[in-house]
Amino acid sequence: MTPEQSALVTRVRALLPADAAVREVSMFGGRALMVDERMLVSAGKDGSLLVRVDETQHEQLMERPGTSQPTMGEGRSMGPRWILVAQEALTADGDLASWIETALEHHRTAG
Repeated sequence: MTPEQSALVTRVRALLPADAAVREVSMFGGRALMVDERMLVSAGKDGSLLVRVDETQHEQLMERPGTSQPTMGEGRSMGPRWILVAQEALTADGDLASWIETALEHHRTAG
């Protein structure tokens, strides 16, 4: 892992519920954090965060600073269930906590 990725994984883990069954997996070119065997987020090598979201909230969430639509290779969108958040938009603990809470809310409702 890169230093940026490692630092982000540590910060994310600190925000997850203490009783959550969490494991890390290399996925999507990053380090995914799985909760109850489902991907919650993935820390990129550059310190960005791939967040799994409720597709009905996608457009609203894309208005937040530092967001972009992730792709799988050139020109292949990952779709409205995913948002990429730039490292610069995650420097404040409150910003990261907000994204983790958004991902956890979706995780709780997405079966």
